[in-house]
Amino acid sequence: MEKKRVKQAFRNEYHKGIVNLIYTYGVVSNRLQQHFSDFDLTTQQFNILRILRGAYPKACTNSHIKDRMLDKNSDVTRIINRLITRDLVARCSSEEDKRKVEITILDKGLRLLEQIDKVSYLEDDILKNLSEDEIRQFNSLLEKIRKDKADISDQ
Repeated sequence: MEKKRVKQAFRNEYHKGIVNLIYTYGVVSNRLQQHFSDFDLTTQQFNILRILRGAYPKACTNSHIKDRMLDKNSDVTRIINRLITRDLVARCSSEEDKRKVEITILDKGLRLLEQIDKVSYLEDDILKNLSEDEIRQFNSLLEKIRKDKADISDQ
């Protein structure tokens, strides 16, 4: 099977780098979605479950979850509603402030994440073509790109 390559005239290497980054994001995103679909989850649902597990046993507000989301354009309320329907998380009023709504991961959600953790090596497979030195350099370069850059939503 022949690999598809992006065929486009680029203004310069920076333009090529951006197009390459976006294209690679699509490839990685599709692979992760395929992986999480085995657990009947979307990547955004998985992200919320991980955020809640990190806060466990404490609860999180929608705004805290939204701030921590990888995909800032996600509809957090809608995603949480789907997780509630599956009994993976619960929504309740805050003890201190009844106007504040908090989300907590339930035992079923924790068990699902444990199942996913057991096969997390499948996620590592996406970057298997990079050596440990290359992956360190890769991570460093990605962090350098993000350094001192305003979030697009802040503009």
